Amino acid sequence: MLTVEGLRSRYGRIEVLHGLDLKVSQGEIVTVVGANGAGKTTLLKCLSGTQPASDGTIVFRGQSLTAVPSHKRLKLGLAQSPEGRQIFTNLSVEENLRLGAFLFADDQVDRDMADAFAMFPILKEKRNLAAGGLSGGQQQMLAIARALMGRPHCLLLDEPSMGLAPLLVAQIFDVVKSLKARDVTVLLVEQNAFGALKIADRGYVMETGRITISGPAADLIADPRIREAYLGL
Repeated sequence: MLTVEGLRSRYGRIEVLHGLDLKVSQGEIVTVVGANGAGKTTLLKCLSGTQPASDGTIVFRGQSLTAVPSHKRLKLGLAQSPEGRQIFTNLSVEENLRLGAFLFADDQVDRDMADAFAMFPILKEKRNLAAGGLSGGQQQMLAIARALMGRPHCLLLDEPSMGLAPLLVAQIFDVVKSLKARDVTVLLVEQNAFGALKIADRGYVMETGRITISGPAADLIADPRIREAYLGL
């Protein structure tokens, strides 16, 4: 579904991605783990089109994204739930969700919203309240639900567990795992390596803008290098 080859990106003269290769097959949950500053968020921004690539190729469902702007990538079925949630705090929960479906003007929008409320019942309770009044965990639920309102084939998730209590982290990861049953492919970027690898099919370890290790998630969990560096074991 998604193939990245030789991806490079820079901020000014400073290159932060150094020739990344990555693949995500349809129906997979693939995670990219690594320390803060490894370049994980920049990778997702390049995929969604909000950060320019200076070299390399990105192919999504057989189509090159090199010259495709970010808003048209969403139309192709590639959606992102960004780091830090970035919800519209002065709008209601329901208005945020409807903005996620801005591409569509059909009866399915209301059904999509019903699905979002079934996934996150607390959002239904607070649908008419300002999103800025939600807790951090509820805002993260809203960010994921808003991205799903765009009916993506592939969802880019950037640090969904950041700043959340352990109970909410477990709930968020359960939701991410459930997306496979909805035929949504997921590329998950996380500092919480253990939690991400537990729900993933495959994983990549990223260090200072490079992929250093990759493989099946179970193998990465068992890898002594990763257990020491990222899992605290």
